[in-house]
Amino acid sequence: MKKLTLILFVLAAVFVAACSGKKEETASAAEETETAAADEWPEMDAYHFAMAEAFHPFKDSANLAPVKAQAADLVKAAETWVNAPLPEKVNNDEIKAKLQELKSGSDALAQLVTTGTDEEIGTSLTALHDKFHELQEAWYGGGGHQHNH
Repeated sequence: MKKLTLILFVLAAVFVAACSGKKEETASAAEETETAAADEWPEMDAYHFAMAEAFHPFKDSANLAPVKAQAADLVKAAETWVNAPLPEKVNNDEIKAKLQELKSGSDALAQLVTTGTDEEIGTSLTALHDKFHELQEAWYGGGGHQHNH
């Protein structure tokens, strides 16, 4: 009988230990998910992807064909970004104004690709790229993110 009591006690202790470890793991996973969400700005990433597709061919070889083909993607990404809730660390009037400028610049670029000269398109694209980087630097805290061109 003493052996059975001892075995049951050990099994109960193992069960309690296993369950309490799961609670800690679950809490830790929830904290990690919350931290990861605070470190993400998916609308910025989507705009960055569209900007890279349009800007790098121009920067690398003065190729404007991609921006002419993808200007509408920049407009759509800017529209989505400006209308999305802002993460807490960038939820301020300065960032809201920069996002509006980015949206206006994206709209202007889309118009230029149909009516402007290559020089005007290149100038507009470069200015828009620089405005994007102002937002990106605000998100990453200035020097925390390297993006070499």
